[in-house]
Amino acid sequence: MSAQHPQKPGRSPASADEPRPPAAAAELRADARHNRDRILEAAREAFTTQGIDVPLTAIARRAGVGAATLYRRFPTRASLVTEAFAEQLARCVTLLDEALEDPDPWHGFCSAIEKVCVMQATDRGFTAAFLSQFPDTVDYEREHTRAENGLAQLVRRAKDAGQLRDDFDPADITLLLLANSGIVGESQQVSLAASRRLVAYLLQSFRAGHAALLPPPPPLALHHIHRPPPRP
Repeated sequence: MSAQHPQKPGRSPASADEPRPPAAAAELRADARHNRDRILEAAREAFTTQGIDVPLTAIARRAGVGAATLYRRFPTRASLVTEAFAEQLARCVTLLDEALEDPDPWHGFCSAIEKVCVMQATDRGFTAAFLSQFPDTVDYEREHTRAENGLAQLVRRAKDAGQLRDDFDPADITLLLLANSGIVGESQQVSLAASRRLVAYLLQSFRAGHAALLPPPPPLALHHIHRPPPRP
């Protein structure tokens, strides 16, 4: 009879020493991404209907996550606002760039104003975000500065072409946006109709050929209109 050698304690092929599939980590990452997407979607909806000062706890409830989860992903209100409206701001800068490429300076100027005002009339949150300053958010500030520079260039082009009245000032665009934001109605249909009417009136008054001079422009820039959002 052959000698039987006692078996040494062994491990199954699926031993604990072997690397385990990263399923748990992948699931965690997917869950984190899902929570982040839900928070951003809830934030956009809340900012659009209530403005950017809506309590962050209300956004967390809307997203179905705890406040701790929201603050872990977005530690400040500014970080949430800028991420929520990054796409809209990029679209705004793009339409200004397209207006600057228009061979007709007056058409480009009017087109940009009309499109920005439509965005404003349909999205309260974007209006506040566009007019705010977020000094801790470099990318947002860079895009915001590009938007301001684009508007200033549109004004210069239209003036140089003799199509925009000489006493027009870039601050007048801020006044226009203030006026436009004040006519937002309860329904998007009413807001758009009122906005288009107001903008048409104002663009006619901006056109060169009006003899009566205006009072001096106020010292206003886009970032002077809306105070920085409160710290959470």
